[in-house]
Amino acid sequence: MSKPETYDSVWDALADTPEQAANLRARAELMQQIAEIVKESGWTQVEAASRCGVTQPRMSDLLRGRVSRFSLDALVNIATAIGRRVHVELEAA
Repeated sequence: MSKPETYDSVWDALADTPEQAANLRARAELMQQIAEIVKESGWTQVEAASRCGVTQPRMSDLLRGRVSRFSLDALVNIATAIGRRVHVELEAA
């Protein structure tokens, strides 16, 4: 019996390359922060969608964490639409 593969994160397990894993991780973190803003603001999905410039089904995808349906570019646009500035920081691996 072979030893099961282990990964540092779920993103590393899902992605084919470290670059893809980093992109998934960044998108997931940004989505979580946007979802938290929506929750703290008490917005319905319809209100949040309107404020973010997206449709309600798209907002539903974001709030449900469907990472594969959003690019970093789209998430930056959504964050900006609700008055947030996205800050990118590089860390040593």
